[in-house]
Amino acid sequence: MILFKKVADLHKYLDTQREIGMEIGFVPTMGALHQGHISLIEEARKHNSLVVCSIFVNPSQFNDPADYRKYPSTIDSDIALLENADCDVLLYPSVEEVYPDPDEKSHYELGYLETIMEGKFRPGHFQGVCKVVHRLLKIVGPDNLYIGQKDYQQCLVIKRLLELMGMKDQISLHIAPTLREKDGLAMSSRNARLDAQQRQIAPGIYQTLNLVRKEIKPGNLQLLKEKGMNHLLEKGFRPEYVEIADASTFLPLNEWDGSQKLVVLTAAFLGEIRLIDNLLLN
Repeated sequence: MILFKKVADLHKYLDTQREIGMEIGFVPTMGALHQGHISLIEEARKHNSLVVCSIFVNPSQFNDPADYRKYPSTIDSDIALLENADCDVLLYPSVEEVYPDPDEKSHYELGYLETIMEGKFRPGHFQGVCKVVHRLLKIVGPDNLYIGQKDYQQCLVIKRLLELMGMKDQISLHIAPTLREKDGLAMSSRNARLDAQQRQIAPGIYQTLNLVRKEIKPGNLQLLKEKGMNHLLEKGFRPEYVEIADASTFLPLNEWDGSQKLVVLTAAFLGEIRLIDNLLLN
């Protein structure tokens, strides 16, 4: 695996690879890698002649500066995991490399996607996501982009970003299923911050989603959402939301006709650690 810290050096290398017909698969990450990330590398490996991963903890998508400072960094083990997964290229840039002009202003018209759920509780978060993904896609210029379903709303935001950039025909977006621990907890870099007691409680977030999946039925959904919130409270979480939305449009639903494809989503704190998860219901 070749490690690049400078964007200009990566550009030169990738240009030579394109000239010989290499198809590029790209997996952007913020590091603290786990098997969920590696599954994306493996998927990219199956379908591309060159696999590029980036590790960059993006300051512009953290609306809580303390959360940014505490985000786990495990670069040595990350590199070992990527080498074992047969990744070809790692981009590990500084903030200055990704954002050479710190005063550059950007705004992405995301509509209701940034006013509900994650958009509501993390104002500015998706603007930061779009800013960094836009920049990384310009740097790497991949044919295929691989992201995980664990952040369902972010997947839709990135899909929208590709449309806004006029790149949805040039870059194919691939969304991989969420990988889970044996007890159901969605794999996440933030899990490394859970203490032993919190780690015992954490699978309750997946249990809550399954409760909703088990009890969903046509009609009014408000009581079921409230039941999900109460279930999280009883487990020891501090929930922000339990929401049921149309799986395609992502519009929240209070009534279900029994045929729409649904997704249930939640965000909840354990101590100061914020966990998110989602589940397709039908």
